[in-house]
Amino acid sequence: MKRRDFLGGTGAVILSETMATTIAQAAPLDDIPIIDTHVHLFDSRRPQGVPYAGSPEWARDMHGVALPSTYDAYARPLNIVGAIELEASPWVEDNLWVLEQMATDPLFVGTVGDLEPEKPDFPELFDRFRKNPMFLGIRCGNIWGRDVSKQIDDPKFIDGLRRVADADMVMDSANPTIDLLRAMIRLNDKIPNLRIVIDHLPQLDPDDEKAYAALLAEIHGRPKINAKLSEIDHRSMKARGLAAHKARLDQLMEAFGEDRVVFGSDWPNSWGTATPAQIVAIARAYFATRTRQAAEKYFWKNSLAIYKWKKRAANQPSL
Repeated sequence: MKRRDFLGGTGAVILSETMATTIAQAAPLDDIPIIDTHVHLFDSRRPQGVPYAGSPEWARDMHGVALPSTYDAYARPLNIVGAIELEASPWVEDNLWVLEQMATDPLFVGTVGDLEPEKPDFPELFDRFRKNPMFLGIRCGNIWGRDVSKQIDDPKFIDGLRRVADADMVMDSANPTIDLLRAMIRLNDKIPNLRIVIDHLPQLDPDDEKAYAALLAEIHGRPKINAKLSEIDHRSMKARGLAAHKARLDQLMEAFGEDRVVFGSDWPNSWGTATPAQIVAIARAYFATRTRQAAEKYFWKNSLAIYKWKKRAANQPSL
């Protein structure tokens, strides 16, 4: 029986947004500033529309609009003082659109763009975008019909990612699977200086726990591979709350250690499963079981080391 099937019958109830905000604000770690390393921006009202408009609930309730001002209203009461956008469009021009949206909102410290390393125009596009200090890297993975486990056999793909590594930028993965974990290990072999972030790892509920544990053990000794502990509550598992997920989080912390994990809300893809307040509340509840030092690293310090974002507002922390 899979973990989600067993826990799905517990009847856990999602907190109301008001209650979750109150709990998140009153948590023992509420004074620690947060850098949210995983949000998406888009606006379906544009003449050309968008290829992605958020979760089904967000697309329905908010009409496919997610702008910096929308996010600010959720983030600031939770002591989220900075955010990194993960590109939610395969259209090259949307990398510029996102940078333009963030330019006037200092809460946003950067974006991880969507450029395809194997394409002939990648060197030119990458050199153009990386001139902007808010362009922090690119996203590759299981997204937009791409399969990174196959792409890493393409020398052009590897050459493109070497440019990312040599520019001291990051590569975020997309949508974890067992094959993606294997691919990240192989990618680390090919480009040892590339900083890799595997997103949404708490979401992965593998069929083969033994193989999963073996991969985590291998990743443990690879300091350039980091984890985004995002999507703790997730759609594929009905149970909600820390009790449902603590064992998996403990396993991930054992594999990555306190220096290689970051916070991410996955807003607004997470909408309909958990609100920002609920996401912050469960993350604070988990890190309240660990040291304050580990919490500070998870909520903001590690994001500086991994993404190397630049401070844009007085309330954003620095080392």
